[in-house]
Amino acid sequence: MFEIRIICDPADRARVSQALTEAFTLGLVRRHPTRDGKQVRLYVTADHRSDTGPWPTSDEAYTLAPSIVREIGWTAQIAADKPFGTRLPRDFWLRKAAVLDRIALQDTAGSDAGEVATEAAERLMDMDDAAVICDPRHYVRQQYAHWAKNQ
Repeated sequence: MFEIRIICDPADRARVSQALTEAFTLGLVRRHPTRDGKQVRLYVTADHRSDTGPWPTSDEAYTLAPSIVREIGWTAQIAADKPFGTRLPRDFWLRKAAVLDRIALQDTAGSDAGEVATEAAERLMDMDDAAVICDPRHYVRQQYAHWAKNQ
């Protein structure tokens, strides 16, 4: 993810916002007048669009996912069955990152679940040698949706 700042004529604001929407996946666009009041500053958090289409929402990505409890049990069992130091398969890291993402999405207590989910997603991206040009958790959702549909 990255932040974009644009200074433009207020009459161009809608066109600029539309062009950004077509080029990137956007967060909320924040608007502030320039100091002289003649133009407008637009601030937006953006992310690259996926090469395979828009990033799936969490609901779309995890539609076919088993319950969180089952996924935690599966990842714990796989990790326990492997001797210490054994390399775990990609689907282990994908499913672990996905279940941590799902837990973070439900977190209302303000814990560090989001940070833990992001760390697991970054590990999967490193394993896949994926370019870090997107939110790592979006990457996990995309990869999980693809994996779940092809099981």
